[in-house]
Amino acid sequence: RGRVAEALVAGRWRASGAWDATLEEVDVRDLVAARETRLAGWLGPPWVRDGWFQALLLLGDVVGEEEARREVEDLVTRRTSGRGGDAVERANLERTLVGLLTRGCRRMVLGYTVRREPFSDDYSAGVENVGRDAEAGLDSAIFVRTVKLKDFPWNGWLRVGASAAGRGGWNPVAGFRDPAGRLLWWAVGDPALLPEPSGAGWIPNRAVPVEVVVPPGGGGVPVPSGALAPTGHRLRPAGPGATARAKVVYRVLASRFHDGTRLTPADLLYAYAVAVRWAGDDPDGRRRDPAVERATATLRDWLAAVRVVRVDADVKDLGGEVHLVFEVPLVEVYLRHAGDPDRLPAVAPPWSPLPWTLVALMEEAVVQGRAAFSEAEARRRGLPWLDLVRDPGVGQALDALAADFERRAWVPEPLRDLVTAEEARHRWAALRRFHRARGHWLVTAGPYRLDRWSRGEAVLGVFRDLSYPLGVGAFDRYALPLRAFVAGVERRGERLEIQAEVETVTRFQRSFRIDRGPFHAAPGHGSRRPRLAARWAAVGPGGRIVAAGTSETLDGDRLVVDLAGRLPAGGYQVLLALTLDGNVVNPEVQVIPYRVGA
Repeated sequence: RGRVAEALVAGRWRASGAWDATLEEVDVRDLVAARETRLAGWLGPPWVRDGWFQALLLLGDVVGEEEARREVEDLVTRRTSGRGGDAVERANLERTLVGLLTRGCRRMVLGYTVRREPFSDDYSAGVENVGRDAEAGLDSAIFVRTVKLKDFPWNGWLRVGASAAGRGGWNPVAGFRDPAGRLLWWAVGDPALLPEPSGAGWIPNRAVPVEVVVPPGGGGVPVPSGALAPTGHRLRPAGPGATARAKVVYRVLASRFHDGTRLTPADLLYAYAVAVRWAGDDPDGRRRDPAVERATATLRDWLAAVRVVRVDADVKDLGGEVHLVFEVPLVEVYLRHAGDPDRLPAVAPPWSPLPWTLVALMEEAVVQGRAAFSEAEARRRGLPWLDLVRDPGVGQALDALAADFERRAWVPEPLRDLVTAEEARHRWAALRRFHRARGHWLVTAGPYRLDRWSRGEAVLGVFRDLSYPLGVGAFDRYALPLRAFVAGVERRGERLEIQAEVETVTRFQRSFRIDRGPFHAAPGHGSRRPRLAARWAAVGPGGRIVAAGTSETLDGDRLVVDLAGRLPAGGYQVLLALTLDGNVVNPEVQVIPYRVGA
């Protein structure tokens, strides 16, 4: 089945009949589509790009033995509920899980294909700085944030073709599910964090984690009594004595929405209120959509409380008397579970690319039976799939609701203590003005704005607003993923000193060359020093990991992995791989014999 089979197998062999095996190609995008989260500014789940999770999606349904299935379920529950222990325990848990999944021969992975996607790099009609995702390719957030025109960089036109015309509902809650819709949302929307394009982690976008607190030994983190905690279907003050297992502190890069209003703490908190209110056991049954419930399940399971500490002002001096002032809310998010510190910031980040007015308007339209968030729920209830742009009937219904809300200065219940009547009337008026001017309701805080559209085309304009916090080139480091290599390892006492070779980019006007040479810690010619890291694991008898970690410690030009006190006496194999700026695609892994004691 699929393109690979058609290329390899003679046509006469594909006739009907009984066969011993089926050759099938599985697209990674299709594999994760049913389990990934794309709801407004949240992406996830945090482990959606981890190898163990994708192995589960690929092979989990063919585990035959009942005992093995129960063990797989237990391992997955432990891993996704924060009960996986420290880094070593998590690594062994994941290895055990993948071992169970690959045992037997009901389904076997034969190999991997490479997807190729065309673009023009001609001058002057082509593009450069083309970032792509290691799994999703050009259908990704990093593409629209890095690609540049070779000519007319400020006022030219970038033409992008999708593999299929947009057919789904254009709404940020459970829409934008086809290739054209995804690309549109990557451009006009702005996630809290972006998938690391050459790795399994996350990189900050609009919610920047500045502190991750996980007390050792499973201790608790005190939750301030004024923090808002999910209670039933509402957010309420946590009260005295509440604790959590972890805390993440974020700086939120606020800006104006496309309707001219500014993001406030009310916009951030309403996103959490919606996630809590749309749980599956809603008492009146009107806030019920399995797609929304699934997309918010991890957040609802992990979120203990959230608190907006304050709103700071960052001032950027442009020279002379010109200054830009950026508003930056400082937000604490408390989590019920602990886990991988690198993944915790992606669990429940404080951010919304949508004004609270638009979210409340969509909610009310769904509650009143005017439309449904998801395709499946729309089909079940016989309603339109909510489309903020192309459905004139839905657009008229939203306009009537918004007019009524403006007249009444209506504020949804979760925001009654945060938004005044005057502010609410101002926000509703701004939303309605945007609709009258633009002809659609797709208001976001993203870098692009939808200007016009037709059956087979959407035209976007750059949102040129001085409040937008991420300038040109903010993600250029990811456009050309570079690699690092182990050139030599020397043991000194209980530490490994690594000589590294790294790739560097040499640019010639609108072309470039990638060179490989020795790593030097000091930056050269004023360029930004690349982030070099050593990922390592010490494997003991029986193939179990005894210690693991990541080191960015430098001693001169050498990278250091300090193993002092990490390993009991015995013989080990240390697996070592180097990464540059987080690129873990196809690394070269060195195996180093290592002995502790006699």
